[in-house]
Amino acid sequence: MGVQDFLEGNNERMNQQLLFTAEIDKMTDVLRQTVLINKSRRENDAEHSWHIAVMAMLFSEYASEPVNIGRVVQMCVVHDLVEIEADDTFAYDVQGNIGKAEREKEAADKLFSKLPEDQGHMIRALWEEFDAMETADAKYAACMDRLQPFLHNTLTEGHTWGQGKVTRGAVEKRMAVIKDFMPEVYEWLKANLDRAVEKGWLSL
Repeated sequence: MGVQDFLEGNNERMNQQLLFTAEIDKMTDVLRQTVLINKSRRENDAEHSWHIAVMAMLFSEYASEPVNIGRVVQMCVVHDLVEIEADDTFAYDVQGNIGKAEREKEAADKLFSKLPEDQGHMIRALWEEFDAMETADAKYAACMDRLQPFLHNTLTEGHTWGQGKVTRGAVEKRMAVIKDFMPEVYEWLKANLDRAVEKGWLSL
């Protein structure tokens, strides 16, 4: 059994919605570099998206501007949908990130066209807003997207950092949005960067 066995109903809009719902189950197959805190395996995109959506409900008091939690949660759960088609790209892989924007745009064209037009536009707009990181909601969502794997690294002896031979400077560059938008959180983050270098989890 699989998607090919889907029994269509008389409502074409509902058929599209149900088939898209089945399609995004593939997020559970997209593995990220981040490992679970118990180190038993790599997390998948669906787990990451759920995790940062919950985090978005918790940390808004540290944001430097007011944010709409409902919209942020929507961004969090859709921001990696394109990786169903484009696959995950490790944030610190310089070569791997070449052409990423083009790959993901093509993936968005293919994936979101499977929805009814209005809903495809709606989800694509959320994805594009997240990616542009210009609005307060998008900046806050991006902070969650960066904070979650950072936390995992602090609790797994820098597992992902070590595998990718990541430098402190590279992490600081990626965490710049947190420094700007959530300065109090960045103070905690900075202390953890100091410890990571001290313990050899990150190189200078």
